[in-house]
Amino acid sequence: MASSQVIPTDAQPAPVRRETIYRHPVVIRLAHWLNAVTLLILLMSGLQIFNAHPALYWGSTSTFDAPALAITSDTDARGEPRGVVTVGSHTFDTTGWLGLSTEQGTQTDRAFPAWSTLPSGQDLATGRRWHYLFAWALVINGVIYLAYGLATGQLRRRVIPDGDQMRDLGGSVREHLTLHFPKGEEAKRYNVLQKLTYLLVIAVLLPAMVLAGLAMSPGLNAAWPWLPTLFGGRQSARTIHFIVANLLVLFVIVHVVLVLVSGFWNNMRGMVTGWFAIEAPDADAGRGR
Repeated sequence: MASSQVIPTDAQPAPVRRETIYRHPVVIRLAHWLNAVTLLILLMSGLQIFNAHPALYWGSTSTFDAPALAITSDTDARGEPRGVVTVGSHTFDTTGWLGLSTEQGTQTDRAFPAWSTLPSGQDLATGRRWHYLFAWALVINGVIYLAYGLATGQLRRRVIPDGDQMRDLGGSVREHLTLHFPKGEEAKRYNVLQKLTYLLVIAVLLPAMVLAGLAMSPGLNAAWPWLPTLFGGRQSARTIHFIVANLLVLFVIVHVVLVLVSGFWNNMRGMVTGWFAIEAPDADAGRGR
């Protein structure tokens, strides 16, 4: 006769309930999506501008024979064209995606391929117009976000870690590395890594990118000579502008990956409608409601 087995109560998974909270006010959501569009256009138009002279230097002048970084093309030992990225004294073959790409069946010498630039054809003047227009859009959007965040306290809640979060910084790092994310009450606030990253972007990377961009303007150099000096020269400002832009791209990539692995539809709903669902222990389970 078969015997039945009773599973102990403490072996059963703890019951949970889903709670929906209003996490993102409308101004925050609008600023988020405007930033996404603006940064994409700035990146693509910036690559168009970079393609006009695909090399970076340090200091006040262009040392054409010794760039810090260059994306060009040359020929290999067999005489075949290839794309090349040079960083200092090191050279890397990047044929097909940097320096030399195939466009409409034809190999083209371009630092960044046509699909990644705005406009797609080589047009420095139009690229600059797009870049300057959306640079102002980024600044205005940022000022509105900061003013709203300071006035409502949203900025402090979103970018300044609480004391208990800083004390558990190592635990938060482990959670992210193992793809375990906060639940319950802890999920109602941004975690410490989110806050520190957003603080770095808002307080360091974006201001540095804007100031370095302004330092490249000859007109502003004449009016504010201290501005290029702040970066060690116009060419240094251009290099820093390029580096910070790449750091922002890295931030966006990591941000999108974490959105995907932590619950794509829930995160998207939160940033579109403002409402975000969290899982919390069901304290009423087993009480006989």
